[in-house]
Parts: sequence; structure tokens; C-alpha cells
Amino acid sequence: MILAIDVDYQETQAQAAGLLMENWTDTEAVKEYTLVIPEIHEYISGQFYKRELPCILALLKTIEEPLTHLIIDGYVWLNNDKKPGLGAYLYKALDSKIPVIGVAKNAFKQENKYAVPIYRGESIKPLYISSEGIPLEEAQTYLQHMTGEYRIPTLLKRVDTLCRIWI
Repeated sequence: MILAIDVDYQETQAQAAGLLMENWTDTEAVKEYTLVIPEIHEYISGQFYKRELPCILALLKTIEEPLTHLIIDGYVWLNNDKKPGLGAYLYKALDSKIPVIGVAKNAFKQENKYAVPIYRGESIKPLYISSEGIPLEEAQTYLQHMTGEYRIPTLLKRVDTLCRIWI
């Protein structure tokens, strides 16, 4: 199963959401998960992973299905020197067993050959794809073929919405 994950923050707590799909071209989720995390780390510029990674790991503990890939909102690698982003820290935290694909909506401020732009639908603004545990070209192809006629694939838009609907 493929799991797309996103997290929303409100003051001192967060809500993580996960959306399971069987195939990259699925039009609907197999299952949806949400989890409120009552205490979170304070945001530190340049160290976003310290805030988001614990939320993702807490959500992953609630998922029983075997996972083949994870999709996160953000970067795996941040620059040409392979400075780790959230996705790299997640991959390492999972003992390098589940490939992680990062989907970022904005270009990172440093040059990054480990993130490639993809254009979906008629959008002139790309998504930036990065990965670990899977070749970047393969990750790029998967995201390019996800269902949805707009820039952001339908199921990634759904998980973004799901994390913002507080339970």
C-alpha cells in the first residue's frame, strides 16, 4: 500500500493524516487515518523535521497495513550537497525500509539536483519531486501518473484537506 501523509498545526498541537491507496492511479483512498498529537516541538527555522517527523511517526504506529511507499509534503533532499530534509530523516527513522517520495509545492532556495520539477495538467507552476529508497525518475513517473487533472494529484489534495479537518 502507498501512504500519503500530511500534518496541520494549531498552536501547541498537530493533526496528522494518512491516506492509503493500492495503486498510483487510484481515484479514491482505500482507507483514511487521522491522529491528533497533543504536544509538538516548537518550529525552528531550518529544522522543520524536528517538528513534523514525530507526528508522522506517531501516525505510522496506527497503521496496520503493509506499506510499499510513503509520500510526504516536502523535500527528501534540500540541496546539491544532499542536505537532508524531512523525507531523508523519515527514511532513516524507518531503517531505510520504505521508499519516501517528497512532493513540494515550492522551489527550495538552494540549487537542488535531487529534486526535479514536474508539470501536471495545464499548470505552469511545477511540483518538486525528490526521493530516497527509489530512483528519482521512478518517483517522478509515479507522481506524474497520479489521478487528477490539476497540478496537485487528487489524493494528495485529499490528504491535505483531511489533516485540516480537526477531529
